[in-house]
Amino acid sequence: MELLNPSVVWTYRNVFLEGLAMTTFLTVVVFALAATIAIPLAIARLAGSRVVRWPTDLFVEIIRATPLILQLIYIFYVLPSLGLRLDPVAAAVIGLTMNYSAYMSEVYRSGIMAVPRGQYEAAISLGLSRTKMFIKVILPQAVRIVLPALGNYLISLFKDTALASVVTVQELMFRGEIIAARDYQYFTVYSVTAILYFAVGYPSAIMVRRLGGRRQTFADLGA
Repeated sequence: MELLNPSVVWTYRNVFLEGLAMTTFLTVVVFALAATIAIPLAIARLAGSRVVRWPTDLFVEIIRATPLILQLIYIFYVLPSLGLRLDPVAAAVIGLTMNYSAYMSEVYRSGIMAVPRGQYEAAISLGLSRTKMFIKVILPQAVRIVLPALGNYLISLFKDTALASVVTVQELMFRGEIIAARDYQYFTVYSVTAILYFAVGYPSAIMVRRLGGRRQTFADLGA
């Protein structure tokens, strides 16, 4: 049985860390973009106008009905045939952002719909415009409601960045594949890769669970 080879870990320590840094970079940038873009998407899907709602519904359904890996491949390998060539990192950021903004828009939409009707009526009675009502009253409450779900998407995104390797982004998984192909130390390389993913993902999962439990506790107190 092949055992963990410390010399391989030490030799390629910087390669592993650089891959982890790229994975973290993709996670932070994509999550920030997706969490922001998902808000107008959610609003559009709640709009009364079909002209506004239908294109947004179509975009979300297309994203949800196709694999993320196919979306990344299409952006990086197919679009150049149409004259649009993107850098690997840019292609990964765009593909991941499109995917996660679609899914997170559903989370926001559910959160907005979960805000009690009385909050809308109270905002109207105060003479707030629709824009101010949404920004100051509805959105903050909706975000608090969906915060645990957004946290779960953050963890999923951290793992899904591994798919960026298909568009040659040298994140953690891609770096591991290169080292394994070079030294054939598959057990060592993929064990270290798994450990690094776990070292970041597990504490994040604990924080999300605590956040969800704390939000539930506050909700119970207010009930």
